Amino acid sequence: ESTCWGIDLGGTKIEIAVITSLQPLEITCRLRIPTEAEKGYEHILQQIKLALDKAEAETGLTAPKLGIGTPGALDPFTGLMKNSNSTALNGQPLHADLEKLLGIPVAMANDANCFALAEARLGIVPDVKPDAQVVFGIIMGTGVGGGIVVNGQVINGAQGIAGEWGHNFLDESGGKDYAGLDGCVETILAGPSLEKWYEHLSGTRKRLPEIVQLHEAGADPHATATMERLIHFFGKAVAPVINLLDPDVIVIGGGVGNIPYLYDKGVEAIKPHVFNTRFDTLVVRPRLGDSAGVFGAALL
Repeated sequence: ESTCWGIDLGGTKIEIAVITSLQPLEITCRLRIPTEAEKGYEHILQQIKLALDKAEAETGLTAPKLGIGTPGALDPFTGLMKNSNSTALNGQPLHADLEKLLGIPVAMANDANCFALAEARLGIVPDVKPDAQVVFGIIMGTGVGGGIVVNGQVINGAQGIAGEWGHNFLDESGGKDYAGLDGCVETILAGPSLEKWYEHLSGTRKRLPEIVQLHEAGADPHATATMERLIHFFGKAVAPVINLLDPDVIVIGGGVGNIPYLYDKGVEAIKPHVFNTRFDTLVVRPRLGDSAGVFGAALL
C-alpha cells in the first residue's frame, strides 16, 4: 500500500500529513506552515510547494501524488476556483497550476468533502455503521457546507457543487448571504447568523458559546429563542437532504456542531419532515477533530 499525501489548504494555515498505513492508521509526518494568503495567489502556490518539500525532507520519501482540500470548489467546466472565502483563489486555475508546479498528479476537493470522506473512511462512521453506503458530512461553522460520500468515494458533481445544502433556500428571515442568495440555510444556521439573530432580539452582541450557556442557565429568553430557532430550522434544513440522499449516517462538524441539542432535540425536529414512518438515520459527532481535513485530502 503506497503512502497517502494530503494537504489541507486553509485561509491562515497549510497543513500536510503523510499517511503510511490506513489499517491501522499510521501518520509518519504532520506539519503546518502559514498560508500568508494576503501576499497573493502566487505566494499561496509557493507555500504549498514549501509544505510538500518540508514533508519530503522530513520523511525521506517522495510524494507520488497529492490530495488537497481547498476552501471553495474547482469548477469542472472552466478549471477555475469559485466560491472560496480565500478570495485570492477565486478565478484561478489552482489545479492546473499545482500539477505544473509540483510535477505530480493532484486530486482536489473542497474542505467539506474532505471532512466527509475522512469521517466515512477513518473516523466515526466505521464504528457506528461499518456497512454504511451513503454518508453526508455537514460543516456548520462560520458558513454551512456539506459533502457526500458514496461507497467510500466523494461525489463532486457535474458543477462541483454536490453537497452544498448550505445554499438551499430555507426561510426569508435569514436575509442575503455573501453570494447574494436570499434566505438560504447558511443565513440562518451558520454561527455568525445565529449571533446576528440574538443581537437582533436582544440588542446585545454575544458569541455563540455564551448564548448557549445563557440558554442552559435559563437566564435569557433571547438566548433560548435563538437556540429554538437553531433547532427548528436545523430540522427543516436537514430533512430534505435525508429525503433526497437517504444517508446511513450524518456527521456534523464545525463550531455550531458542538451544540449538544442538535443530537437530541435537533433530531426530533427533523423527524416530522422525513418521508418515512421511522427515523433510522444516525446523526453523530465527528471523531477526527481538526485532523479530518488533512486526512480526507490524503484519502483523495
